[in-house]
Amino acid sequence: MKKLTLKIISMHQMLLFQVITMVFLTSCDSFVEVDLPKSQLTTVSVFDNYATANAALADIYSKMRDQGLLTGTASGISNQLGNYTDELTCFASPGDPTLPFYTNALLPANSTITDYWNISYNQIYAANAVIEGVDLSKKLSVIEKEQLKGEALFIRALVHFYLTNLYGDIPYIISTDHKSNNTAEKSPVKVVYNNIILDLESSAMLLKPDYKNAERIRPNQFAVKALLARVYLYDESWAEASNAASAVLNAVNLYAIEDNPSLVFLKNSTETLWQFQPSASGKNTDEAGIFIFFSGPPPLVALSNNLIESFDPVDLRKVNWTAAVSEGTTQWYHSYKYKEFNNTASSMEYSVILRLAEQYLIRAEARAKQGDLIGAKEDLNRIRKRAGLTDTEAVSSQEIINAVLRERRWELFTEYGQRFFDLKRSGEIDNALSTVKTGWNSTDVLFPLPQNELSINPKLRPQNTGY
Repeated sequence: MKKLTLKIISMHQMLLFQVITMVFLTSCDSFVEVDLPKSQLTTVSVFDNYATANAALADIYSKMRDQGLLTGTASGISNQLGNYTDELTCFASPGDPTLPFYTNALLPANSTITDYWNISYNQIYAANAVIEGVDLSKKLSVIEKEQLKGEALFIRALVHFYLTNLYGDIPYIISTDHKSNNTAEKSPVKVVYNNIILDLESSAMLLKPDYKNAERIRPNQFAVKALLARVYLYDESWAEASNAASAVLNAVNLYAIEDNPSLVFLKNSTETLWQFQPSASGKNTDEAGIFIFFSGPPPLVALSNNLIESFDPVDLRKVNWTAAVSEGTTQWYHSYKYKEFNNTASSMEYSVILRLAEQYLIRAEARAKQGDLIGAKEDLNRIRKRAGLTDTEAVSSQEIINAVLRERRWELFTEYGQRFFDLKRSGEIDNALSTVKTGWNSTDVLFPLPQNELSINPKLRPQNTGY
């Protein structure tokens, strides 16, 4: 599956490949382990059996972990959008795929931009295949159908969410019909958001509050509501954002803020809502592999001086989540949220996609927008307290909102482009980046649409402004 528009393979082929892939995963405890039936799988038989249907769905998560937007490798948006904004400084060699992000010199023919688009729509296509297969199945129980479809709807919404925040107007793909997908038209961002919200609301109704396993590697109802809270916040639906975040924060039997920052990114953190399990037992995160370095100059990236200098010196996040490397009189810092650079006897850190602290900051901002200043400050101060800081001195609604945005910078750095998205939606992106980034243009708030996709499907035109 190389392209949405040219090379979408049949659902039969795709699901057969997914199940075969699951069988040969090196880790027996990675997602789901199933035995391949002796006879060749057909589309119908995949969804006649919960084990194979579940394996097809689980394989989508492994693909999301290993490639595309959310991968923890250097090609993922945690690294690339950190370079695109003011979180990271790039030390990569000429020709490295990260440099065009750091210099804000992306072009429509950029291979990473094209891969983001194609891989994302392949993941969406796979989710749609699961949804359609589950709906047609006559063998799966009602409970099994709800769980499988609920997760697939969550995946579809999640990937579309990142695509529209990167590319703007995009097609919202809800089927595996390659004929209609080949000529899909772009939908305005507002329409995309409405579709995302509908998918997440349906997903939340289908999924249960409990996790399928203790390690939280498959989303539950509260993970869905956490993403819904973020979507509502971006959509400026303040009451809805506050209510969705409250639903998560009130689940005190499942979640609690880790008062010690060094515990936040361990695999058994009480703050984790949803995370990716490593591909093999004893393996840890890819993020540690790209961000941590032991001598200077850094081989790929370092945290920017702009970010490091913005921290309060006593902020425990700076103490616990960054680390200094010195050579002579020169000093660099790297992200140290994930600390396990090498394999360990058993995996200690998983890649956290959604976590509780963000929900406090979402609700703080949404409450301030609605005039609930006392509640907003309580939420903001909960996060500041964990960081070892005093209560905020912000008083007015706008002061509190600005304080929340600053707190998000210190809390969520190098986590899936949160800084980029916050600067965009707050309208502060030009002010923040024009003075610290060479090559920054106002039109860089959107990536270019892949040139080859525009050539294949004219309905995706026009190209985004500036490209």
